[in-house]
Amino acid sequence: MSQKNISDWATWSETLAQPEIWREWADKCDFAAHKTWIDQQTFDEVWFCGAGTSAFIGDIIVAGLERERGTYALRSVATTDLVAQPQAFLSDRNPLVVSFGRSGNSSESIGTLEALDALAPNAPRLNITCNEGSTLATRQNDATRVIVLPAETHDSGFAMTSSFSTMLLTALMLFSAKGPNTTKLHNAADGFDNVQATMQNLIGPAPERAVFLGTGAMTFAAREAALKVMELSAGRIPCLWDSVLGFRHGPKSFVTDQTEIVVFTSSEIPAVRYEADLIAELRQQFPNVRVTSIGPDGDVDISHPDGSVWAAPNAILYAQLAGCIWAHAMGLNVDNPFEGQGTLTRVVSGVQLYEVIR
Repeated sequence: MSQKNISDWATWSETLAQPEIWREWADKCDFAAHKTWIDQQTFDEVWFCGAGTSAFIGDIIVAGLERERGTYALRSVATTDLVAQPQAFLSDRNPLVVSFGRSGNSSESIGTLEALDALAPNAPRLNITCNEGSTLATRQNDATRVIVLPAETHDSGFAMTSSFSTMLLTALMLFSAKGPNTTKLHNAADGFDNVQATMQNLIGPAPERAVFLGTGAMTFAAREAALKVMELSAGRIPCLWDSVLGFRHGPKSFVTDQTEIVVFTSSEIPAVRYEADLIAELRQQFPNVRVTSIGPDGDVDISHPDGSVWAAPNAILYAQLAGCIWAHAMGLNVDNPFEGQGTLTRVVSGVQLYEVIR
């Protein structure tokens, strides 16, 4: 492969473009109208559905809005689970199904729509996608509402970056019990600008392994961070994710002297105390291991003015930047790390979908 500058990779540019996308989206999207539509629907609970990174969006939201949930329950249901067992999920249920999809054309996105058509045709659907020509954007019924994000969020690279963060922030705007507040999008954008250079300067040589940890919503932010590094390194850097308190219960055996550990920290008590205890323990037990804290007063100081869930995209930024830097140093195609292998593709397709039995 010819030598390129890291700035030549689309994934790098798409990562750095996020704050400006959020600012423009704050002014462009009619969040109030979307919220009114949601409030007019009849449903028992809200399901956040997607596959891979799009599924992790739901995990982050449900954990992050636990304290301020409204009159309905929030649930994260991966489309990879729903498509495999549609009757188990949809029997006698009337959810509002929120589907996330960068391409909007993955096999499981289509399979979810087919399962809904067969088993819950009247269930309201809110499709959030980055692709205006996708199945999620164009296949609609009377109970469907579609939000198409700015074209810039339809990442051309393999790894989801601005697509992930903008879908997450859009859903937070709509399902926070306090209602849409565009100041929070601007706060997220400002937070990105405040930490991006610090993060970039802090990233060292590629480790042999990496661990990402967090509490609450940040646990699932850690999951997305781990996936980003594994994807961008084409699996050359194995990664583990867990909760701060869960890590001691076996997963800590993953750590070697060539492991990097990143802890996404909180601003809430007692979580912040448990996190501080674990960080001190890891630094004492593994003196040769790089342990980085990302959060309020951390090695990378990310404030949480609107709650930790709103800061999740900026915590994950570390993994997006590091994944790009490490992949580039390895000589990989950052925009398509699996080039020539044929094992993973940007959009999962070719999955045989089977008939949903009513």
